[in-house]
Amino acid sequence: MSRQHPDDFPSYAGQPPQAASAPHEPAPAGLQPPAPDKPVANGNGNRVTATAARTQSWWNEKLHQLSLHARVTLLAAVAVALAVAIVSVAAYVTVRQQMYQNLDDSLILRAGQAAQKGVLTDLRVLEKIPPDALGLSDIQVGMITADGQTFGAEHSVLPPMGQNEIDIARSQGGDASLRTVGVRNGSHFRVVAVPARYCPPNLDCDADPSLLQPSALVVAQSLAPIDQTLHNLGIVLWAFGLIGVIGAALAGNAVARSGLRPLARLTGAAEHVARTEDLKPIPVTGSDEISRLAQAFNAMLAALARSQDRQRRLVGDAGHELRTPLTSIRTNLDLLAQADKRGGLKPEDRQQLLDDVRAQMDELTTLIGDLTELARDTPQVRNAELIELSNLVQDAVIKVRRRAPGLEWDVQLTPFPVWGDERLLGRAVMNLLDNAAKYSVPEGVTPRGDGQPVGHVTVRLLDGVLTVTDSGPGIAEPDLPHVFERFYRSSEARSRPGSGLGLAIVKHAAEQHGGMIYARNVPGAGAQFTLWLPHAATQTR
Repeated sequence: MSRQHPDDFPSYAGQPPQAASAPHEPAPAGLQPPAPDKPVANGNGNRVTATAARTQSWWNEKLHQLSLHARVTLLAAVAVALAVAIVSVAAYVTVRQQMYQNLDDSLILRAGQAAQKGVLTDLRVLEKIPPDALGLSDIQVGMITADGQTFGAEHSVLPPMGQNEIDIARSQGGDASLRTVGVRNGSHFRVVAVPARYCPPNLDCDADPSLLQPSALVVAQSLAPIDQTLHNLGIVLWAFGLIGVIGAALAGNAVARSGLRPLARLTGAAEHVARTEDLKPIPVTGSDEISRLAQAFNAMLAALARSQDRQRRLVGDAGHELRTPLTSIRTNLDLLAQADKRGGLKPEDRQQLLDDVRAQMDELTTLIGDLTELARDTPQVRNAELIELSNLVQDAVIKVRRRAPGLEWDVQLTPFPVWGDERLLGRAVMNLLDNAAKYSVPEGVTPRGDGQPVGHVTVRLLDGVLTVTDSGPGIAEPDLPHVFERFYRSSEARSRPGSGLGLAIVKHAAEQHGGMIYARNVPGAGAQFTLWLPHAATQTR
C-alpha cells in the first residue's frame, strides 16, 4: 500500500478533483517580493564563522567566570535536561507513531471489510446513510469512480478525494492509499482509499455482476482526538521535564554545597596561611579525593614548616658562627691600629697578628662557602651528568694529601659510574677526606722531618660504597647521632679549626643523589664514615 507521512498536509477546500485551479495573477508592482541578493564570495560564510567564533568565545568566558559550585549545579541541570529531553522526545514520537499506526490499521481493516461485503458500494445504501450516524462516529464515507465521479450519503460532507483515490479506483490492485489531508494545527483528516466495485444507477448488477464498475471506497476520520491526546501528552512531558530539571538543579546545588565544603575549608586554611604564615595542619576526615588533597596540603605545610625551621636555624647558627671570626678580625685590626699610633709593633709580633687575621679570613671564607652550599636547599640534583666516582675520589685524595703531609694513605678504588653533580659530590668527598686528615693528626703534633707518618687514613671504594677511616681518637658515643647536624661540634673538635658544616654538606650531597651516609667507630682505629651512592644504571635522570 502507498502511504504519505502524517505531516504531509495538502490543502483541501472541498472542490472536486477534476476542478482546475485558477492561474495565479501577477502581484501588483508595489507588492513584488524583493529580488534575492546576489551571493558575495565568502561574505556570508565569513560572517557566520565570525559570529560562531564570537558566540563560542562569549560562552567560554562566561563559563570560566562561574564558580565551581555554579558549574556543578549547571552541569547537573544540563545533564538531566538533556536526559529528560531525549526521553520525552522518544516517548512522544513513539506514542504518536503508535497512535497513527493503530488508526491506519483500523481504517484499512474497516474499509476493506466494507468494500468486500459490498454494503457501502451499493449507491442506494450509501446515499441513505443518516448523517448523524456518520457524525457520531466522526467518520466521513464516500466513493470515487475511475473517471472522478464522487458519491456519498445525502446531506453529509464527502471525505477528501483526489488523484490518489482515483489511482486506487483505476488500478483495482490490492494496495490502499493513506494520507493526511487538512491544515496543520487545524481541522485535518486521515484518509484511506481501498479498491471497490460499484453498481451504476438503474442497473441490475445482482443479475449481471459484469455490470459492476471499478471505484474506490474512501473513508476519512478526524485526527482531532489524536491531536488532543498528543497535545496533553506534550504538556505532561514538558511539566515533568521542567520539574525534573529544577529538581536536578536543586540536587546539584546540594551536592555541590556538601561536596565542596571540605574544599572551602581547605581554601580558608590556605588563605589563613597566606595571611598569618601560620603553618598548622588542618584536620582531615574521610578518604575521598578532597581528603587526599587536604592530606597533600598538610604534607606541603609540614615541608614548608621544616624548610622555615631549617632556614631559621641556619640563619641563627650562621650569625653565631660568623660573629666569632668577625670579632677576632676586628679585635686584631684594632690592636694593629692602636699599635701603629704608639709607634708600631715588633716585626715578629706584627707578622703573627697578620697571620692570625689571614687565618680568620680563610676560616670566614670557608664558612661562607659552606653556608652558600647549604642555603640552596634544593630538593634534587639539577643538570646531572655521568661521573666516574673513582676518578673523583682519586683527585680529592691527591689534593688533600698535599695539604696534610705526614699522613699515610691507603687507597683502594674500583670503577663505579654515578649520575650527579660533579661539583657537589667532589665537595662532599673532599670534606670526608679533610675531616679524616684533620683528626688523624694528634692535636699539637706536627709532621716529623724524617718522613715518618704521624697518622693513617684508609680510603676504599667498592661497589659504590666509599669508606674513609682515620686513625684519630674516634667519636664519642653521645656525639655520633649529631655529627651530621649543621654547626654541631663536639667538645674535642672545638679547639680545632672548622665551621661545623663539612659533614652536613656530605649528608646534603648524599641525600640529593639518592644515597646515604653514616658514621661509626672502628675498634683499634678511629672513626669510619661510609658513603653509599646508587649505580648510574639505577638512577633516574
